[in-house]
Amino acid sequence: MKKIKALIELLRPELLIAAGICVVIGEIITLGKLSSPSEISLGFLWGFFLSGPAIILNDLFDIEVDRVNAPKRPLPSGLISMSTVIIFTIITTLIGLTVSFFIGKSAVILYLIFWIIGFLYNWKLKEFGLLGNLSVSSSVAITIILGAIVVGDPWNKIVGIFTLIVFLLNLGEEIAADAMDIEGDKQRNIKSIAILYGRKNALRISAFLFIIAIVLSFLPFIWGLFGIVYLIIISLMDILILFFTIKLIKSKSIETGHVLIRKIYLSGLLGMILIILSRIIT
Repeated sequence: MKKIKALIELLRPELLIAAGICVVIGEIITLGKLSSPSEISLGFLWGFFLSGPAIILNDLFDIEVDRVNAPKRPLPSGLISMSTVIIFTIITTLIGLTVSFFIGKSAVILYLIFWIIGFLYNWKLKEFGLLGNLSVSSSVAITIILGAIVVGDPWNKIVGIFTLIVFLLNLGEEIAADAMDIEGDKQRNIKSIAILYGRKNALRISAFLFIIAIVLSFLPFIWGLFGIVYLIIISLMDILILFFTIKLIKSKSIETGHVLIRKIYLSGLLGMILIILSRIIT
């Protein structure tokens, strides 16, 4: 049971679920209604198993950093072995490729491209700081576009806006997370914005990205693409993100910072889930 729990922790399921939800959101905002059960299932699984291998490999490559930043994680704590992590990566990759084949050639190509990006990030790109942050955020944002591909309309205007919002929110979270992991990142010689320009400046840049995402989130309503229900949901999400962002900038401890970043992430996830539910209901 301990190993099963360790494998679940290794996956960080909330991140994988969020990736799957983003694909479904891409489907719904493209169609303007709920997509078919098969499209929802395939889209969700594609996002889930695209993120899975990258997140697992992150723990493998970051084991020395985690000995400093997160010694209770499954690998540094010794709950699971490196060979188990490699096997787990292969299994999740094969599942992801299988799902991609059921969607189509574009899904297979995108899966392979962003699998490679995820591997390169964990192996080397992370050390380049902002370049690593951009690669991760691109991998997250592509899930929205994939949702549009699943339902056959990847060039939809609203898809572009949501892709940009997801990209900016994730980029802000990545930069903020680096600001919390300075000591561990120095072990791997990572040139993060926080290490190069200081923790406070990194958090200010992160906050600026969150604010841009908040402003963009109102465009679908302003353009008349979504109604009052969307406005209420997105306003709630934006208020939560802004509230936690202000607290993040003022935070004094690394532990508090990590908690607040997670709350910002969950606020965005909550907003997206509510958007899905509102489209289903209406």
